[in-house]
Amino acid sequence: MSVSTLPLSYCTNVHPGRSLDEVCEGLLQYTAPTRREFGAPIAAGLWLAQPVIRELTEDRRTLSKLQDVLAEHDLACYTLNAFPFGDFHSSRVKEKVYLPDWTTAERPEYTHQCAQTLARLMPEGTEGSISTLPLGFKQLPREDDFTDRCIDNLIMVARLLDELHDDSGRVIRLAIEPEPLCLLETTDETLAFFEVLRQRAEAAGVLDAAIRHLGICYDVCHQSVEFEDVADSIQRLQAAEIRINKVHITCAIRLTDPGRNVEGREALAQYVEPRYLHQTFAKSNDGDLLAALDLSAPLALDPPPEYRDAAEWRVHFHVPVHAESLGPLSTTRSDLKRALTAVAGLEYAPHLEVETYTWEVLPGFRRPDLVRGLTEELTATRTLLADLNARPRPA
Repeated sequence: MSVSTLPLSYCTNVHPGRSLDEVCEGLLQYTAPTRREFGAPIAAGLWLAQPVIRELTEDRRTLSKLQDVLAEHDLACYTLNAFPFGDFHSSRVKEKVYLPDWTTAERPEYTHQCAQTLARLMPEGTEGSISTLPLGFKQLPREDDFTDRCIDNLIMVARLLDELHDDSGRVIRLAIEPEPLCLLETTDETLAFFEVLRQRAEAAGVLDAAIRHLGICYDVCHQSVEFEDVADSIQRLQAAEIRINKVHITCAIRLTDPGRNVEGREALAQYVEPRYLHQTFAKSNDGDLLAALDLSAPLALDPPPEYRDAAEWRVHFHVPVHAESLGPLSTTRSDLKRALTAVAGLEYAPHLEVETYTWEVLPGFRRPDLVRGLTEELTATRTLLADLNARPRPA
């Protein structure tokens, strides 16, 4: 199977979109110029925060404004990012991005409204996808029945998506996105959760709907930060028949030999910033993993012995996907290549989306004009995908 033939997408959570006017302005200021610079069709992977969805659902005529902007600039939309519920560009997001979690009434309601909106934005003949958070964040308080309540809400959404398909003919799939230090972070946790989810869905008589509409968003950066073998991870998900509905084309920061690489640690300290959470994992020479909630200057500049003696660190900081290195730091771009090779071997074609949302918070000397940066990412990704499509397939 070749990788997706749909226009390559980038996620618009990289620029503000706290109102419909702001979403449209972002499309005009960044997405349309990027499409022109790229020289080929692209898709807008829209982030429509809950206040924007409220605008669109309270007065459905407002959707025509968004449709007109997309059409005027030859921008497709077949996928939404419904992970950030509220303001993703406030001065401090951090752990707030995981709220509301999947135990709440707000999360499934918002997700269903996103699906209804996407059904009206999607091009004819395509399927849609919506990425969402991996249940919740392990560091936040939760009740003993947290997972059960999440499953109840996910089963409800599967029913609603099935009804939407019956009513509109549109197939829209939810893509749960494993992330470091969330309730679903590793491939093992994801496999175990989906086994229970499907048992519960079968008992509720909606197994077919759950299989059709519930899968994952595979963010390559996230699994790289966990030091997972991404190709093996994707093959295990395939073997368990857990559909990868969406792939986030992303890279993380790598710091090798942290004890002696003082220059690298000094460079890493420049990536400390107050808006987003940057979970930091270290792998010892024995293969053990250490996990820090967030990157900090003390961790980078004066790490405790167990971090200083580790073989390598990986940091959940989405960096430009075309970068092999960042000065004395390196990136997980090699994992990205391996992941896309594995995705190309699937029996179906997941949606592909570049999701470097951190351009605004990159160290100043590494922050180009956003349109140029996005164009470079998309161009490099197009080259990777073309190389994959050109490879001969096994007989």
